[in-house]
Amino acid sequence: MKANELRSKSVDELKAELEGKLREQFNLRFQHKVGQLNSTDDVRKVRRDIARINTVLSEKLRAQSAQ
Repeated sequence: MKANELRSKSVDELKAELEGKLREQFNLRFQHKVGQLNSTDDVRKVRRDIARINTVLSEKLRAQSAQ
């Protein structure tokens, strides 16, 4: 997921996307501990997607409070 795609979404859509990524991260960590995770790179990708979403979300919230 790219930051440009995230910037075109609303705050509510970003929050929903963040919730989905957090659930995905939980499931990947669980699979990793159980030994069922095939690609450990997915954990890193999801973690970075979460960071991108949080960054764009904070930018949007800061812009709203400045107006």
